[in-house]
Formats: sequence, C-alpha cells, structure tokens
Amino acid sequence: MPRKTTKSLERKVSPDRRYQSILVQRLINKSMLDGKKQAAERAVYAALEGAAKQLKSEDPVEVFEKALANISPDFEVKSRRVGGANYQIPFPISGHRQQHFAFTWLVQAARARGGMPYSKRLEAEIVDAYNETGAAFKKKEDCHRMAEANRAFAHFARA
Repeated sequence: MPRKTTKSLERKVSPDRRYQSILVQRLINKSMLDGKKQAAERAVYAALEGAAKQLKSEDPVEVFEKALANISPDFEVKSRRVGGANYQIPFPISGHRQQHFAFTWLVQAARARGGMPYSKRLEAEIVDAYNETGAAFKKKEDCHRMAEANRAFAHFARA
C-alpha cells in the first residue's frame, strides 16, 4: 500500500437521496452505527432540517456546508524524532483529510452531548459549528493553537 492516497485508491461516495450532496452522504456514513444506515439517514436529515429552521435559512445543505467549513482545520501537528528529541511539527492540511477531521469532530461532539436523541444533539452541534462555538469548533481551535505554539519547529518538516 502506498503511503499517500492516490486517486485510484480514493473511494467514490454516491450523493445522498434527498439533497444529492456527497457531503451529506459522508456525514450519514460517519454517523452510522452497526451498519444501520437508514437510522443514521433519518437522524441526519432531521438534524439538517432542524438546524436550518433554527437559523432561519432556506437551504439546509448551505447551513451544513458553512458549519463544516467553520470546523475544518488548516493545520495539524505531527510528532517527529529529530536528534534524540521528539518535536511536534505543524503541517498544513488540505482536501479530504480536512473534511475527515471535520466530520469526525462533529460526530464525536454530537455523541458526547447528552440528554436528548442523536438527531437533536447533531442539530445543536451543527448550529454551534455554524456560529463558531461548540465542542467541534473548540477542537479546531485547539489544533490551530498547537500548530501556532510549535511554529518554531516548522523548519524540521523539510528535513
């Protein structure tokens, strides 16, 4: 297996049924537990519609895309051993990896909330991400803060 994902290894995700959006389908897939896709689909559609209603928007997909853009990280830190010491080296992120982190953080933050059904928790997390608050956005901020704090070691990335 190659270290980097090539175009030939990239999975093709078909768009979802209701909105014809690949991003919504990826959220459904990420939200799915124990192979129960229809349950995940119902929860995601309910969350998207609820979030759009709460933000007084016409298009739920537009709200979701903005929320996803708000929690997508631009930098990450990777551990690298240089001369007997481990350094946290900041690297820029792009493309699918950015989206992967955003989806993962969104679903984790929604599952971590308690006291209501998953669709309501996901709805609340999408609204928070849209407004640049909440656990998923905090995770992105923490990631950026780590990269900024270790910017002095960025020259090790090329070594």
